[in-house]
Amino acid sequence: MVQVYLLSEARGLGKEVLGGKGFGLVEMAQAGFPVPPAFIVPTEACRAYLKEGAVPGLEEAVAAKMAALEGLVGKRFGRGEGATPPLLVSVRSGAPVSMPGMMDTILNLGLTLEGVGALARATGNPRFAWDTFRRLVQMYGEVVLGVEAQAFEALLEEAKRGRGVGADSALGAEDLEELSFRFLRLLEERGTPFPMDPWAQLQGAIEAVFKSWQNPRARAYRRIYGIPEEMGTAVVVQAMVFGNLGEDSGTGVGFTRNPATGEKGLYGEYLRNAQGEDVVAGVRTPEPLEALKAYAPGVYEELRGVAERLERHFRDMQDFEFTVERGRLFLLQTRSGKRTAKAAVRIAVEMAEEGLISREEALLRVEANALPGLLRPEVDREKAPKPLLKGLPASPGAAIGHAVFSNEAAERLSAQGLPTILVRPETTPEDITGMYLSRGILTARGGLTSHAAVVARGLGVPAVVGAEALRVFPEAGRALVDGVEIREGDLLTLDGGTGEVFLGAVPLLEEGDTALLEKLLAWAEPHRRLGVRANADTPEDAKRARALGAEGIGLCRTEHMFFAQERLPYVQRLILAKDEEEEEEALKHLFAFQKEDFKGILKAMDGLPVTVRLLDPPLHEFLPSEEELRKRGDEEAKALLERAEALKEVNPMLGFRGVRLLLLRPQIFRMQLRALLEAARELREEGLDPRPEVMIPLVADPKEVERARALAEELFQEYGPIPFGTMLETPRACLLAGEIAPLVDFFSFGTNDLTQMTFGLSRDDAGRFLPRYLEEGLFPFDPTERLDEKGVGRLLQLAVEEGRRANPRLKLGLCGEHGGEAGSVRFVEPLLDYVSASPYRVLTARLAAAQAGLERPRVPVGVE
Repeated sequence: MVQVYLLSEARGLGKEVLGGKGFGLVEMAQAGFPVPPAFIVPTEACRAYLKEGAVPGLEEAVAAKMAALEGLVGKRFGRGEGATPPLLVSVRSGAPVSMPGMMDTILNLGLTLEGVGALARATGNPRFAWDTFRRLVQMYGEVVLGVEAQAFEALLEEAKRGRGVGADSALGAEDLEELSFRFLRLLEERGTPFPMDPWAQLQGAIEAVFKSWQNPRARAYRRIYGIPEEMGTAVVVQAMVFGNLGEDSGTGVGFTRNPATGEKGLYGEYLRNAQGEDVVAGVRTPEPLEALKAYAPGVYEELRGVAERLERHFRDMQDFEFTVERGRLFLLQTRSGKRTAKAAVRIAVEMAEEGLISREEALLRVEANALPGLLRPEVDREKAPKPLLKGLPASPGAAIGHAVFSNEAAERLSAQGLPTILVRPETTPEDITGMYLSRGILTARGGLTSHAAVVARGLGVPAVVGAEALRVFPEAGRALVDGVEIREGDLLTLDGGTGEVFLGAVPLLEEGDTALLEKLLAWAEPHRRLGVRANADTPEDAKRARALGAEGIGLCRTEHMFFAQERLPYVQRLILAKDEEEEEEALKHLFAFQKEDFKGILKAMDGLPVTVRLLDPPLHEFLPSEEELRKRGDEEAKALLERAEALKEVNPMLGFRGVRLLLLRPQIFRMQLRALLEAARELREEGLDPRPEVMIPLVADPKEVERARALAEELFQEYGPIPFGTMLETPRACLLAGEIAPLVDFFSFGTNDLTQMTFGLSRDDAGRFLPRYLEEGLFPFDPTERLDEKGVGRLLQLAVEEGRRANPRLKLGLCGEHGGEAGSVRFVEPLLDYVSASPYRVLTARLAAAQAGLERPRVPVGVE
């Protein structure tokens, strides 16, 4: 039989049992905070329900705890007695990991038509009683009975138009009574009548919360944040307190520090004469908490004290919800608050300096994958036009994108490679897919703690909310601002730091102050054992990477140097060469370009290693498309077309590329390596310390490596040797690592291609099926973004072990994009010498490597 816990009975239990919400309530109650009594149905009940469709003994256990709750508050569930109103409860989800807005909540549960009269008599406020009932019918109808929210909203809008008012709070008792009966009729017409039995309501609500664990938005959220499917949610049943009793009541959300900037101090929003979900749902734009000073100074001071105590107790920035009932403060929940990357760094550093946490805790508090967000751009004020509109600055950074008004439009434009800005009246949890895909978020309604604001900060994307001049018509795919129309596809620029929105693309400035980040990363260095290099192909990228702490370049892709406008014709001449003379002429020009680039990169990384990968892609990539050549029709185009058709492959990424191309066109190999060696020699003559390394791509057999090494040795005899290595990006190369290792000085795992070949999928085409795979749980995460430990990781471990056994001096790195993903870095940290990532993701790799060093001792692999 499942155990159900009163708050006083749940002390010592963790979030995995009580969920985050339940755990926070237990902690607050024990510490003496003003918390309404509650009981908690643990996560195991949800897991059992989803598996078996029922939880034996749950009804009896809930009834026993409800009786105890009745004793604590002196009211009867669903039944008023004399001057005593009925006990009403909220039923809320509470996952072990915070998932704001992703699952379902029901307030005012237990109220019936009979109870409305009792509630009105006990409070002397018929308007409050009918407002409470219509909210319950609407919320229960949506969450439990499955009626779409728009049906209720249409009736509510009709009632407001009939009275000529714009706000729900302007409707009187008679209006709300009539609206309640219209809601009840709507449910009857849909064949889903509202239950007038409080116990039936409670049972339906608990089951609905269990089911909400599997709703599409919750599953999408778990997929985005890597939250395990098997956790399940707890259910918190809590005695209601009411913020909709009049102007001396209200509801709000508070933060102990600013979640956007990290600044210390009470921060948040408040709505008078409102109830729970009104603030976070964004249906009304609330006031800042400071407004409480004017009309409820005592409550404001109490709230400030509560915020300070919460932060000291939980030793982290807290996001808490509260209700004021006729001047009395109640806390409904607290949790560690979602925050931007900028805020996360500031909070961690300042809490450590305040002595609230240690430096080591500060390092573990910051999500490494979010660090590139600190370098997000800002609008260039000197070049910006007058903004089209202004809202509330909800999540910092600037973004340019094409306006979209739905998940479907975001998916469609993103699939075309176009950046998007999601524009909505307000967002709801159903919008999570569009929010995740978009570069920025813009809403007409809602405040700084609305759903849009909280999720945007969690995703690390800029957001502007509560832009009240904006009228959005999602179904029509358009919006209006003072007569100016915005249509799907129109370019917008938004600045989440100022709340400004511009029509068109506005110039951006690239980065802000990073002093606190530098301090945090300085604390990280003593704990970091894994080297961090950068993937960089130009001197500018190399300089940027070095400034961000890169210890060299782990991947310089030479083919990127060939695509420049002035260089491409010489590559095409090389492809079209009819004899050795024409080929040598083309190679001569390309040699000069390559040497110039190599000198710039080696100079930028002076004293640090630079791993240069020789030409990797197939030659057809350097030719215009066949369609374009046919349109041109000139003699050169005809020649190029003939060559393009001759080079055409069914699957070029598994064809004549990489080491195969270099071995069968050795003149290209020699040109590239000579350019690298000569660039290094000239820099040494200038008194610098270049440290080039050469890397051969796409090997599958030791004989390929032997042949490539022999070609390299010809030039090493002339210029002197440099480290020679190969990328391991085919499964066969990993399986034969023990045979390849004695032939090279280093391995670098090219996990982009290794993932594609291990899974048998193409990164470019997987978008057609991978989202469905993730939705349906066939893959736990996207393996092109995060390293697959079971398959690709196993190949990597095998290659490391056998490679080191065959060559104890072997240096090991990783240069796929996984080198800049925190979970992947933690996995490879005990295996490799370094990872390499794109310049901005060097920050992620540095912090993730330090976090791995803090979390576990290092045991070298393959050393006996």
